Amino acid sequence: MNIKQRVISLITEVDNGKYSNIALNEYFKNNRLDKKERGFITEVFYGVIRNKIFIDEMINKRTKEIKKDWLRNLLRISIYQMTFMKSDERGVVWEATELTKKKFSVPVSKFVNGVLRSYGREKDEEIEKLKAEGKFDILYSYPLWFFEKVKKDYNDKAEDVLKSLKKIPYMAVRVNKLSYSEEKFEKLLKKLDIKIVKKVDSVYYLDSGIVLYLDEFKEGKIIAQDGASYLSVKVLNPKANEVVLDTCAAPGSKTVLIAEFMENQGEVMALDIYPHKIKLIEENCEKMGIDIVKAVKMDARKLKEQGKKFDKILVDAPCSGYGVIRKKPEILYSKGIENVDDLSKLQYEILESASQILKENGELVYSTCTITYEENTGNVKKFLENNPQFESVKFEIPENVGGDFDEFGGFTINYKEEILDNFYMIKFRKKGE
Repeated sequence: MNIKQRVISLITEVDNGKYSNIALNEYFKNNRLDKKERGFITEVFYGVIRNKIFIDEMINKRTKEIKKDWLRNLLRISIYQMTFMKSDERGVVWEATELTKKKFSVPVSKFVNGVLRSYGREKDEEIEKLKAEGKFDILYSYPLWFFEKVKKDYNDKAEDVLKSLKKIPYMAVRVNKLSYSEEKFEKLLKKLDIKIVKKVDSVYYLDSGIVLYLDEFKEGKIIAQDGASYLSVKVLNPKANEVVLDTCAAPGSKTVLIAEFMENQGEVMALDIYPHKIKLIEENCEKMGIDIVKAVKMDARKLKEQGKKFDKILVDAPCSGYGVIRKKPEILYSKGIENVDDLSKLQYEILESASQILKENGELVYSTCTITYEENTGNVKKFLENNPQFESVKFEIPENVGGDFDEFGGFTINYKEEILDNFYMIKFRKKGE
């Protein structure tokens, strides 16, 4: 099968509702490809999804109607190559024309040829026009509501935010220090000729995703985890023999990290409301050699009913996920501002509930993988106003992580950061009597 036909199939799966990372991982797992093929498929697949609004605008301006998904996706791939890759434009147009001729007919191939040649002649003018008219929602491929939201929240930094969220992500894995060492992992990377793009403590950003197929991953010596979520646990700083709660734990990557910080000594309760996700947490713990975690099916808004109190609590709340757009670009196209409003209310309810079962002088970290005011600083402002028994606690962030502290001491990993997910975190302490 032609490599572009493979990408067409993958994009169609995402258009039909499948998560991009799941579609691509399943495809690579079931098909043997060399490094060059994997690299091309990954770039074009994610590139089309990442820039879909812009690409579709360029297609729609040159066509009346495209009934076949295959044709639209071939045009998308070709326009992506012509705009964002150093591809030979004539070669791109020729290949698309030939693929269409084989798939359909000569008249349809002439249609494809005409659309792409028209775009090739006018693309520079089209891009400059969008810039001049301030249509950055189309230029950077964002729904208008999201573009307006970013403008409101970030003012003159809005364009920086929009550009940042479209950067190409890197594979991130963390070393499980209970069973492995950074020294051994780095020797393995050198042997496999895998380059370290960035390192945040024990989290490595790599130029290859092949590590997910290594025995070290299967054996739990390394685990997929972004540096941003790692830092939320580091800021919490759980210690051996403490009693710690992870309120929204599935699939368990932060849960096992909490246990690792505790040297697998003490007690960790990990919650989720879905039984199948409880199983995921348990499987992750078993894989990583963790035995101090108790996974419990529970709605985190009802924590007071369970009666127990905790030394430390992590509230990594369900959120809109707009901080991980680099990894899941399709989430932009299926949600609206009402989603942000609904989630901010849920987050606040969970935060309030968790705060009631924190011991005096105990510490709680609230975090999200999103960038909206309502879900982050807005919730924190409301919480501190309603709960004077809590105070925010100052914490440090590694120097090689870009972002800003807000007025309450919460830190947002934001457009200043080239590699890590965008992420918000703040630490509270419950004052003693």
